[in-house]
Amino acid sequence: MLLEAYLDLKYLLNRGYRKKGALEFVANHYRLTGKERHLLARCVFPDSWIEEVRRKLLKPGDLRGLELAVDGFNVLITTESLIEGRAVLCEDGLLRDLKYQGKYRVSGRTGQVVETVLKGLAELRVGRAVFFYGKNVPKSGLVKKLTLEKMAELGLNGEVVLVRSPDFKLKSFENVATADVGIISKVSGVFDVPLYLSGKVGKPVDFRELISTS
Repeated sequence: MLLEAYLDLKYLLNRGYRKKGALEFVANHYRLTGKERHLLARCVFPDSWIEEVRRKLLKPGDLRGLELAVDGFNVLITTESLIEGRAVLCEDGLLRDLKYQGKYRVSGRTGQVVETVLKGLAELRVGRAVFFYGKNVPKSGLVKKLTLEKMAELGLNGEVVLVRSPDFKLKSFENVATADVGIISKVSGVFDVPLYLSGKVGKPVDFRELISTS
């Protein structure tokens, strides 16, 4: 049933229907669960979007010496999901989490997640990394401190900024590490840090496998 719902949603998206309305129509028709609706919302895109991401996606070798703006909590949430075995490779080629949490939640694993991300960027020889964290997220100051400490330890050039609206700041950069659709549509290059880390700290689930086995 989920595969049929996917095919119907894909058909509508490729014909220009807005995702919110198309998804509601399809999900109600097939009586999908909340979990199934969330999966389709996060992972299904029109072919035009998939092509746009393909054009903008940076390869690991492209990052050497490059300035990269990082959508901090977006990257941390997905990396944490990857470590937990809950990250999904969506059909636009980007990794996303399937958590229902709106904001990042600091936990005993946060230090490990931050270190994992920064080690990846150092390994990629990023010239300068600029992290943006939402200042309204609880304990964002602690996450900033952890990030700065680990950057100094690894010798990674860059800065960490707390802002009210990270999306607004990120859209002003040329190259951004994020899986956020709104940001990707406004920038020239995008890099998926969790996808680069996959295989090293965790294995993502392929979206196609999820819909074909449901």
